[in-house]
Amino acid sequence: MLGATAGAGAQDRHEFTAVHMGVRVRIVLYSSSEGEAREAAREAYSRIAALEDKMSDYRPRSEVRSLSARPREWQPVSRELLEVLAKGQEVSRLSGGAFDVTVGPLVTLWRGSRRIGRLPDAAALSRARSRTGWRLLEVDTTRSAVRLWADSMQLDLGGIAKGYILSQALAVLRSRGLTSAMIEAGGDLVVGAAPPGRAGWSVEITGADSATRALSQALVDVAVATSGSSEQFVEIDGVRYSHVVDPRTGRGVTGRHSVTVIATDGALADALATASAVLGPDRAPRLLRRKELGIGGVAWVPPGS
Repeated sequence: MLGATAGAGAQDRHEFTAVHMGVRVRIVLYSSSEGEAREAAREAYSRIAALEDKMSDYRPRSEVRSLSARPREWQPVSRELLEVLAKGQEVSRLSGGAFDVTVGPLVTLWRGSRRIGRLPDAAALSRARSRTGWRLLEVDTTRSAVRLWADSMQLDLGGIAKGYILSQALAVLRSRGLTSAMIEAGGDLVVGAAPPGRAGWSVEITGADSATRALSQALVDVAVATSGSSEQFVEIDGVRYSHVVDPRTGRGVTGRHSVTVIATDGALADALATASAVLGPDRAPRLLRRKELGIGGVAWVPPGS
């Protein structure tokens, strides 16, 4: 869907890869020495690993998993988790629930349906939906605490955490004075200052219009995220369902489209791409036109592309 290139032949270009969050994470940065570049990349990867420990719904002892144990109680959370949950709730509100970090029970149910190739039965879907809904999550940024209003809720940050984590890793590189850098992982991308001698980072985005295509050739200090059903899907009873779950129905999105969003930070780009994939090309533009979101560009890949 997208790839990045920068400053071919530049002697101070350094590239590193490591597996985190279940995908290959690639770091490209510009530095005056190999040693400095390696140490900075090592620190960035350590930051990614630490945040994954907090936010992964696959890890039983993660901070986000621990919240389910004490429903209806205010629970203090780390600054990082608070930021992600607050941003998620904002996108939930603006998208009318098309994005929802409480979607965990529905995601678990849908994963099972994808494995066996059968839609979830009505009773199971009803039980999962009773534990889901963005209004069942209360986030208080003043007291740095959250409250879950139903038993057995499961928060799933799969549609927002990766973008946030990449932005935090980029901040690590900036703190070391390495401002010209790019980090890419599984459909998400964050970039800092332009590579030496370039106007910005060049990103290939399938389906981009002329304005977005021009923007994507000189990206600086932005994030790019892609979501949709073009690669991961299942056909059940002749209908193609995406791995992306619509929180409002509990089933995979049925549209065969993908969307790429350019935004001011990784968490926002990630969440808006997820919400837009759920809303589809007919309804998502209204969300993406909101000026307070600071959207830089959007590209849709229609069926058959």
